Amino acid sequence: MTETQILVVEDEIIVAEDIKRSLQNMGYDVPSVVSSGEAAIKKAGENDPDLVLMDIMLKGDMDGVTAAGIIRSRFNIPVVYLTAYSDNKILERAKITEPFGYIIKPFNERELAVNIEIALYKHKMENILRDSKEWYYVTLRSISDAVIATDPKGCVLFMNPVAQEITGWMMDQAQKMPLKEVFNIAGEGDQTILTSKDKTKIPIHESSDTIRDEKGNIIGIVIVFRRI
Repeated sequence: MTETQILVVEDEIIVAEDIKRSLQNMGYDVPSVVSSGEAAIKKAGENDPDLVLMDIMLKGDMDGVTAAGIIRSRFNIPVVYLTAYSDNKILERAKITEPFGYIIKPFNERELAVNIEIALYKHKMENILRDSKEWYYVTLRSISDAVIATDPKGCVLFMNPVAQEITGWMMDQAQKMPLKEVFNIAGEGDQTILTSKDKTKIPIHESSDTIRDEKGNIIGIVIVFRRI
């Protein structure tokens, strides 16, 4: 089984070596220890570690928060912050980078291990969720019926290409618009008529269902329809 690789970013040499030794004692692989934000970004790209332990306060032009933000957005690698400070402004900046944890110095090996394992598990679950969402949207985009999904407020969240073609609304135009403005339907006799963006009247067959969370709360609606 491949060892979990952790990149350590710490500008205090003694502290860095102590962290490296602790990680190795716990069975983690530490391919690199660097002391600057710039070096952290470079090594993250080269080594693709499973996790980065990032000191917030780094010497030089780039602090740990800036480096972490770049690593998260560019490489999708989880970052856990190491800090001896609790400055509110710094912590507010740090939140924007979506860290997977904070470890306050000084810390022991148990704290280190717990935070790392929680971060790795959280990242794994996020990747699974992201992949399942992508699979879901690819499936909806490829089916032959038109599909529109809404958010809990009843505004358009998703339209597949068929729905865009029938309604005349492109998804980037329709997103966040009230559903009734995009999916403008009315009953005429025994038919449902959709009025498209350019006012064309289109007979359709449609069905809908609610999307509920684990507590049974409605979090959206999915509408499937086709031309008659």
